[in-house]
Amino acid sequence: MTRSNSRIVTAVTFFLVVLIGFSEREALKEVHAQSSKMTALPGMPPVQNPSDIYAADHAGELSPVVRDFPPRIYVPNSGSNTVDIIDPKTYKIIAHFPVGKQPQHVVPSYDLKRLWVLNDLGDSVTEIDPRTGQKGETLPVADPYNMYFTPDGKYAIVVAEAKQSLDFRDAQTMKLVESVKVNCKGVDHMDFTADGRFLIASCEFAAELLKVDVANRKVVGSIHLEQGGMPQDVKTSPDGKVFYVADMMANGVYLIDPDSFKRIDFIATGKGTHGLYVSRDSKVLYISNRGEGSITVLDLATRKPVAKWQIPHGGSPDMGGVSADGKVLWLSGRYNAEVYAFDTSDGHLLARIKVGKGPHGLCVYPQPGRYSLGHTGVFR
Repeated sequence: MTRSNSRIVTAVTFFLVVLIGFSEREALKEVHAQSSKMTALPGMPPVQNPSDIYAADHAGELSPVVRDFPPRIYVPNSGSNTVDIIDPKTYKIIAHFPVGKQPQHVVPSYDLKRLWVLNDLGDSVTEIDPRTGQKGETLPVADPYNMYFTPDGKYAIVVAEAKQSLDFRDAQTMKLVESVKVNCKGVDHMDFTADGRFLIASCEFAAELLKVDVANRKVVGSIHLEQGGMPQDVKTSPDGKVFYVADMMANGVYLIDPDSFKRIDFIATGKGTHGLYVSRDSKVLYISNRGEGSITVLDLATRKPVAKWQIPHGGSPDMGGVSADGKVLWLSGRYNAEVYAFDTSDGHLLARIKVGKGPHGLCVYPQPGRYSLGHTGVFR
């Protein structure tokens, strides 16, 4: 073989190796994509970025459905049986109306078109039009302490705390489809696995967590936490590999492996750990410590606290959400009849707004995201 022919053979061989390698990589990507489609809950919108399930929730990602909605803070006052609406630009209440007995949370609908006020002891839910801020119809719904939506959008899951059940209802009409009884007291918060197939719920008065098969509507596992614990909010990590569970008596967050459904770690944050909120860039988790009036900022990459913001003269930060641009964290002051606005760049308090008695699950709306999974605003 001549030197020229040898060079040609070498070049062709290299080209084939590169081509085969490229084809293998593409084939593996396709297999992974098909596998993801096969394992995801049927009907759930595809995950945009497997390493960040909140990719659609970043600043500037407002859905066309909500783009023209005025930014507002909707505050359910559990002790006053009212809702206050705050203009985030002026920090002033611009609307106020009565609702049913003991409103607990304001929840964005799966399709983003409306908000639901959950009147827990009133056994009803009241609609709000987020385009106008006007109160709409009130529907009968038993024991609506909290509410979520299945990732395929078919069902609302009413968290009936007193009934000890997860009530699957038609997401549009709120008609009951199936009531799933749970053998634990105080079921109240949850989040879904990255593939949408399972949810993990906290049981406040049983120091227990439940794992539920969403499609089959069955409890498939449980974890007992430390005795005397009171687990609260639940949040999936951006990569879907860990669930964070706030515990107000343990004064920190448990880390749970969603696949093995085992406890893998615990991080102390502050007294009365309660609400969990992912930043708009998916880099940190804001954790409200209701018992000491502070917010812990947790780095989601290192799983270590990097800052703590203290409310001047104390407070009781509870539930809320992050502004659409990511610059402000809004939280209710449960036992102080007030609402807090924190600058997320350094944690300083921007505003402290007096509202009705017992403000609880306030909703910042609109927020970025393709669809809502419920609570005060869990989006994907």
